[in-house]
Amino acid sequence: MHIELPEKRYYGIGEVAKAFGVNTSLIRFWEKEFDILKPKKNAKGNRKFTPEDIKNLKFIYHLVKERGFTLEGAKIHLKEEKKQSLNNFEIINKLEAIKSQLIKLKNNL
Repeated sequence: MHIELPEKRYYGIGEVAKAFGVNTSLIRFWEKEFDILKPKKNAKGNRKFTPEDIKNLKFIYHLVKERGFTLEGAKIHLKEEKKQSLNNFEIINKLEAIKSQLIKLKNNL
């Protein structure tokens, strides 16, 4: 799944949930379950997710929704292999974005 959000400093929970195709309650649940998610909260308590949070959410989504990890399995995977797994995931994400751009260019020819 290729998640696209406009480049911003902060994202509201509604736009994050919409981009991932999930309910806001799942985003809040993952925030409680995964300590790598640390959205800032404004005076009203509204969550503001940073690009780093979005990157981590993409990885959690990939592990849980696409690879079928349990929450506990995803937590263990994140702790034990976070750096290597995130690097691999980022490389794959970048390659998929390049592939998507190349397909668009091909279709425009």
